[in-house]
Amino acid sequence: MSTIASVQDGKFVESASQSSLSAAKTGTSDMDKDSFLQLLVAQMKYQDPLQPTSNTEYISQYAQFSQVEQMQNMASGMDLQRASSLVGQEVSIKTTTSSGEINMVEGKVDYVVYESGKAYLSIGGELYSMDDLEAVADPAYLLAVELAGAFKEGMDSLPVPEAIDLSHEQAITTLATTYNNMNEYQRGYITDEQLAQLEKYVSRLNQLLEAAGKLENPENTENADNTGNNGDAGENAGDSEA
Repeated sequence: MSTIASVQDGKFVESASQSSLSAAKTGTSDMDKDSFLQLLVAQMKYQDPLQPTSNTEYISQYAQFSQVEQMQNMASGMDLQRASSLVGQEVSIKTTTSSGEINMVEGKVDYVVYESGKAYLSIGGELYSMDDLEAVADPAYLLAVELAGAFKEGMDSLPVPEAIDLSHEQAITTLATTYNNMNEYQRGYITDEQLAQLEKYVSRLNQLLEAAGKLENPENTENADNTGNNGDAGENAGDSEA
C-alpha cells in the first residue's frame, strides 16, 4: 500500500487515503513477544547481581504479558470480523493530515484488505484504515434523506401558495408525484409542515387549472387537500390536458 503524496506548488500534499494509511502504520507499535523477550533479556543482563530478580517474578511477568497478548488478539479478531461485515455498506471515514486538516470521505466499502493484523477498507479505489471509521449508514436511510432533501429544495423554490400560477404546474406536480411514490419509511422524513404546504400548493393549482378549463375532473378538487402523513398528496394536480 503506497503512501506517496502528490506535489502541488512544490509541496507534498497527502490525500485522505494517504493520511489514513500513514496514521495506521505509525500507530502499529504494540509490543509483541519478541519485544517482550528482548526487554526481559535486557532486564536479566543489567539486574543488580546483589539483588537478582527471582525466577518466579520473571514467570509472573511473562504470564501477565501472555494474558494481555491474548486480549489484544481477541480485540484484533473482532475488528477484522467487523471490517468484513462492512463490505457493501455506506460508511464515513474521518482522516487528519499531518498539518491537522480534517477530511471526510463517504462511500461504499468495496472490499477489505488485511495487513499486519489491521484492516483497511477500500472506498472508491482508495484504502483507509479501519481505525478512521466514523459512521456506518443504512442505504435505505441515505435514500430517504436524499429524497427529503430534494423535496425540501423543491418546496423552497416555490413562492407562497397564494402567489403561484400555471407556470409552477410542473414543479408542483413533480413534488406531489415524488411524495406519492415514497414508501412509509421515506415519508417519515417529510415534516407535517411540508406536507401541509404541499396540500395548499396542490389545492391552489387545481383551482387555477379548473379556472383555465384544464382540469379533467373538476368535481374532485374538493378532495385534493384531504390527505394525511400516510395519504397521497393531491390526485388532480398535473392531470390537466396536454
